[in-house]
Amino acid sequence: MERGGFERERERMVEEQLVRRGITDARVLDAMRRVPRHLFVEEALRDRAYGDHPLPIGEQQTISQPYIVALMTSLLALDGQEKVLEVGTGSGYQTAILALLARRICSIERLPSLALRARAVLEGFGYNNVWIRVGNGTLGWPDEAPFDRILVAAGAPSMPPPLFEQLAKSGRMVLPIGDTSNQTLTLVEHVGGEMRFTPCGDCMFVKLVGKYAWET
Repeated sequence: MERGGFERERERMVEEQLVRRGITDARVLDAMRRVPRHLFVEEALRDRAYGDHPLPIGEQQTISQPYIVALMTSLLALDGQEKVLEVGTGSGYQTAILALLARRICSIERLPSLALRARAVLEGFGYNNVWIRVGNGTLGWPDEAPFDRILVAAGAPSMPPPLFEQLAKSGRMVLPIGDTSNQTLTLVEHVGGEMRFTPCGDCMFVKLVGKYAWET
């Protein structure tokens, strides 16, 4: 798949939106420089792909603001050896970032049309460490558990219990928790069999839909 173009825009995005806001993880910054975000949105929106905002991707879903992608990824503290569960494949952009930084990515998408499109884009880039499944993300992916890291790209009223059950000991999970108008990006750590919650700032995501989140 053609990756060319927009290099200057990607560099500006990294320097102005990420570095200036305190993203310091060099591996995350490098991944954000490398992944062509404009190829994960509709062609009509490509000139806006590197702006400081989310964009629609169809099915009333969005591709997250670059800063939020970088912040969530940084909070996972990836060293390259992890198996990661991503809940909410969406456009596949966050998936691509994770694929450069971890060993294996298992990504669940509720909407078949988005899963199909994301799979096609990611396969076009030649990623061989990404698996995408259509399903209820609040149930996790039991037959692949445990996961060293879990990233949830949709807002839930509370942490879905199956996700914590599938988080490895000493694992880390990042997810938005709150209602439909007020969410907090939250780091959940598995420490001695207990959950440790750390708030990491306000955010706004589409709803996480499923048995252990919102019904619709």
